[in-house]
Amino acid sequence: MPDLAIIGGTGLRKIDGLENIRKKVVKTPYGEPSSPLTFGTLNGLDVVFLARHGYGHTIPPHKVNYRANIWAIEQTGAKEVLALAAVGSMNKKMAPGGLVLPDQLIDYSYGRAQSFFEEDLDKVTHIDFTLPYSSELRAKLAAAIRDSDLPLIQQAVYACTQGPRLETAAEIVKLTRDGCDLVGMTSMPEAALARELKLHYACCAVVVNWAAGITGDEIKMQEIEENVAVGMSTFRLILDRLAKNY
Repeated sequence: MPDLAIIGGTGLRKIDGLENIRKKVVKTPYGEPSSPLTFGTLNGLDVVFLARHGYGHTIPPHKVNYRANIWAIEQTGAKEVLALAAVGSMNKKMAPGGLVLPDQLIDYSYGRAQSFFEEDLDKVTHIDFTLPYSSELRAKLAAAIRDSDLPLIQQAVYACTQGPRLETAAEIVKLTRDGCDLVGMTSMPEAALARELKLHYACCAVVVNWAAGITGDEIKMQEIEENVAVGMSTFRLILDRLAKNY
């Protein structure tokens, strides 16, 4: 049974250094997950990995089968889920290439299957979502970042937009007024579904660009790719430390 599940976003389609690898194709009541599950050990820690957008990065954020992904992870027995997400920043303290541990989110997505509790219910089920990210797992991530001598930012509001397009400058002005620091496309309904299944879920956000209109320039995909590479390199250092600390 894995100790930790890792959901890879843009830039993370596999985990370097994973040993004793085996893959498993999983079928769920909600359809097929984005990718087969990859099991292995990292510095002695048993982990399971799922590529959110598929191994070929072919599934856009609004088409991800979030329910199948989270259900498949829960069936492995893993209790903690670390989700990697590429984001834009509208907070000058959160520059491209850096990592942020958001503690809050606002959901602007639509049309996505939001809950496991929709049909054949004995009663209506509500979950407490006051703190959408697990305090326990965030603390472990924060310790790994500190132990890696890297800057730690652990208070940020993540805005989840629909995608796959990036936002307009006016939309970023609105999100900033709403109190958001980061903008991405995948934390919802992923975080809520994990909470419904009593999984400890946390997001490690890799800042890959300044959000639209922040610098006054058009967002360049090449710069995003460069910042993804920098952020992924940093994330792998943190993941290595996290595994050693478990």
